[in-house]
Amino acid sequence: MRVALAQIDCLLGDVDENLRRAQDVLARAKNEGVDLLVFPELSLAGYALEELGDEVAIQAQSRPIISLAEEAGETTVVVGFCEEGRGFHTYNSVAYLEGGSLLHLHRKLYLPNYRIYEERKLYNPGQSMRAFDTRYGRMAMLICNDAWQPFLPFIAVQDGAQLLIIPANSGFYPHPQLLDTKEYWRDITRFYARMLQSYVIFVNRVGQEGDLTFTGHSHAVDPWGRVVAEGPGGEEALITVDIDLGDVRRRRREVPLVKEARLALLSKELNRLAEEGGDL
Repeated sequence: MRVALAQIDCLLGDVDENLRRAQDVLARAKNEGVDLLVFPELSLAGYALEELGDEVAIQAQSRPIISLAEEAGETTVVVGFCEEGRGFHTYNSVAYLEGGSLLHLHRKLYLPNYRIYEERKLYNPGQSMRAFDTRYGRMAMLICNDAWQPFLPFIAVQDGAQLLIIPANSGFYPHPQLLDTKEYWRDITRFYARMLQSYVIFVNRVGQEGDLTFTGHSHAVDPWGRVVAEGPGGEEALITVDIDLGDVRRRRREVPLVKEARLALLSKELNRLAEEGGDL
């Protein structure tokens, strides 16, 4: 399977222009024989939406999403957008488009709300974490900060995921002495790939919005924890890599780290912690 990491910039609040840019990248990816094309988080909307959120939000079955799916045809596309849900709910979502239609939707579960990040003021958190079957194998999607919650990739793999897709809008942290985001992302993705014996695809945007500068450094990691493809920092790029999901099965047979999860034990202890006053 040939995967392309679309490390691109987007225009804040302009869905039509961002769709056009996505279509241009899609055309290039098709020419390069790409099977799976992954865009960054909120690639159809931009990140710092603030009061623009209600104007930019679109439904999961809206024209931009469906038209991109139809144009993709046999090429599978993962694209991020600001979703208009029911009851005035708004979500930070990614759509998995396969065979000309929407196959799976993931809504960001953990919304950062500290320092320069204020997503909880704009979005409602998603309510489910599911792996899903595709023509290539079983996958799961995590949006940026979701991947900083170690139990979510664990749940995804226990649900059968062989490939973890992580679209992101990650930038320079205002206090680099406290947090080097490039180093953290590399450590996080390699840890999950190695310990959960899965492929990990991390796709980060570039560009600038106000005080936010997005860094790129998109990359792919194999089930041994090896970085097999990586994009540059700070500039647009289409990074392609050929992967074989059969490697996941082989690695999990070599060293069966994910086999004995003891889910009932985990459920019991998590319920205990919740009953003792844990965060619900």
